Amino acid sequence: MDAIEKAIRNALEKGNAEDRAFRERVYRAAFSALDRALKANPDVTVELAIKRRKAIQAKITEIESEFLPAVPDVGPQGDAPAVELGADSAPAAEAGQHPSAPAVVDGPVQPASDAPRSASDAPRSRVLPVVPDIMPDAALPDAPSIDMSAPGSAGAAAEVAPDRDERRIRGRRLPLTAIFLTVTLLAAVGIGLFFAVQTGVFKTQAQLDTAPPQAPPTVNDDDFTPPGGPAKPGAADQAHDWINVFSPTDASHVSAPSDAKAEVMKDDTGSFLRIRSGASGSAISFDVGQGVLEKLAGKHAVFDIIARSEEGKETQVSVDCNFGELGDCGRKRYAVGQQQNEYLFDVKFPDKRPGSAGTIAINSDFDKQGKAADIYEIRVSVEP
Repeated sequence: MDAIEKAIRNALEKGNAEDRAFRERVYRAAFSALDRALKANPDVTVELAIKRRKAIQAKITEIESEFLPAVPDVGPQGDAPAVELGADSAPAAEAGQHPSAPAVVDGPVQPASDAPRSASDAPRSRVLPVVPDIMPDAALPDAPSIDMSAPGSAGAAAEVAPDRDERRIRGRRLPLTAIFLTVTLLAAVGIGLFFAVQTGVFKTQAQLDTAPPQAPPTVNDDDFTPPGGPAKPGAADQAHDWINVFSPTDASHVSAPSDAKAEVMKDDTGSFLRIRSGASGSAISFDVGQGVLEKLAGKHAVFDIIARSEEGKETQVSVDCNFGELGDCGRKRYAVGQQQNEYLFDVKFPDKRPGSAGTIAINSDFDKQGKAADIYEIRVSVEP
């Protein structure tokens, strides 16, 4: 018994050899084992590989014929019975069989003579099946192990277990898949952490506040109107100790340009200075004495202008300051109505010694329509 036959018969003994499907799986496993042995030996030529496949095909045919029942020999008009080894594997597309491999069926019986015989007198003969060259990829996954020596390979034994080999192949592929998934997951986590750090997700509120410390607000806007609107006369007197800057009784510290007017007047509300800016928008200046600025140096001061508009003509007045070394107050703008009100603004003076007096300039009509404003008093107080 050669190595091929021994390997196949050993495999058949491990299961139910009378089961046609089991035998077919053994045959396919044998072809698969041969194919792997040929691939493992690069010195095998194409002609030698075909020869070995034909040898195993012939051996399988011989073994399979033992499991087919003997049939009586019939005349030439009779048809030999056919034995199908694997009807479900006949189509190549369904069983993974090579497209050129025919279905596994047994061949016709050769007639012994042309003379007809009766069924009782006919000798009985064995039917030899036709076994195609089954491709290895058609081997069933649950075929038993086959231990055989490949023909023509100097007796080198090859133990073939298709199911174990497939598990080995899957075992080799699994680490590559796991490595790929792990690398992908780590890359996604790394990218997520990078963007989280860039967007400041892990920063505290103090760390997110990267803006420079804000300085106390100063007034530099030309169109700024102090909040709260004008105050009623006398509303701020209780909380301040006022220093007089201007009073209508002494208008000598008032300067009016050539196209502007400043005139002291009096009515039932008391004395006031009616100022009217010229067409050029020039302002009337009120002196702030050096002695007053010395009291304000380094302190927070509140200025109060008590004023009203000309009767029947509300106006927009603007106020500018020039305190020399102590800076200015920015430009202020107020809507002055016909009722006498107080218009306040505050200034934080630096701790310096003023070298001269300062001025407060008032434009009676910001819109340059020739409207007048009545100034009752200008005073200043130091915040406690």
